Amino acid sequence: MVTVLAGVFVESLFDFDLLPMAIVAAMIVVVLAPAISARNAKVMLPWEVLGLALLPVLVRALFGGEVGTFAAYLALAAFALIITVELHMFTTLRVTHWFAVVFVVMTTLATAAVLTVLRWNADRMLGTNLLTTNKALMIEWLYVTLAGLVAGVLFDAYFRRREAYLHRAIGWVVRR
Repeated sequence: MVTVLAGVFVESLFDFDLLPMAIVAAMIVVVLAPAISARNAKVMLPWEVLGLALLPVLVRALFGGEVGTFAAYLALAAFALIITVELHMFTTLRVTHWFAVVFVVMTTLATAAVLTVLRWNADRMLGTNLLTTNKALMIEWLYVTLAGLVAGVLFDAYFRRREAYLHRAIGWVVRR
């Protein structure tokens, strides 16, 4: 899955698509950080989380238009999800379900806000035309908010399912 992320990075590099390129590069670094830190290639996020984060990246790379735009924002939310899961799994921080959902949504919104400020400054200083209208900006933020909520709910569902599985496995071992 990391190889697929690297392939999407190369595709974004050839298209000089800066936002997806930055998101995918950051995802690769964050996904590989536990393995590099532990010096063990087996110390990784669960495959389900990686697959969930890879899905919007692939959709953005394969499709364009509105679907690709929403997928880019969902990739931002997936990046926030990866960070949250890594904090939960590889540090002493324990995240409650409701806090994880709120954290993913807020991190996604904060990232979109930073990107908006960067684009506004590029328009002002470099003469680009990245921010066209206020209406387009508000629609973009609506997409980002929906993407953050989707990622937060998926995070909550994943960890509830994983917790239930662990309880069943522990119960089975104890009964033996």
